[in-house]
Amino acid sequence: MKSFLVYNVSMCLRRKIFAHAKELFEIDPGFFTSNNVRVLLIDLDNTLDSYRLYTPTDRSRGYIKRLQDAGITPFIISNNKGKRVSAYANELGLEYLHSAGKPFARKIKKLVKERGWKVNELMIVGDQMVTDAGMANKANIRMVLTDKIVKEDQWTTHFNRLLDRPMRKRAVRKGQLKDWRTLYGKD
Repeated sequence: MKSFLVYNVSMCLRRKIFAHAKELFEIDPGFFTSNNVRVLLIDLDNTLDSYRLYTPTDRSRGYIKRLQDAGITPFIISNNKGKRVSAYANELGLEYLHSAGKPFARKIKKLVKERGWKVNELMIVGDQMVTDAGMANKANIRMVLTDKIVKEDQWTTHFNRLLDRPMRKRAVRKGQLKDWRTLYGKD
């Protein structure tokens, strides 16, 4: 058991982040297109909206439209239950994967294979190093890490946040959280 924990902590510390943004909504869709992104896998809870919402905010609707207008296919990926994720995604007319099993990559790898997506044309946006970045790294998909957009979290997320804070501090200290604007040449 001890070696399993040491291995998983070690894996957490080696998360690779392609870019960082304060929030998803500040990212110009041109950033994604300039990085050859055709499908954007977006975490729902605390990245796109609060975990309490079953319907999208106007801000989320507007951003999804901007992505689509830029030729990017948004796809919701969430560890949350099917009822909430489907209600939210259906309001936006988006496809989704609920109960994704993040940080494990089995379900996302299966989805990528079934859809015939190319990994170099995908990017994941999420607010957690443990779950979102963990899955992205295991699936070899580029990751944009955001800060959480609301203060509240589901009770199940509190433990992840305890691990997330030191991981983010370490990434900042090592210069591994590059602002998306710098990579896009808009800094």
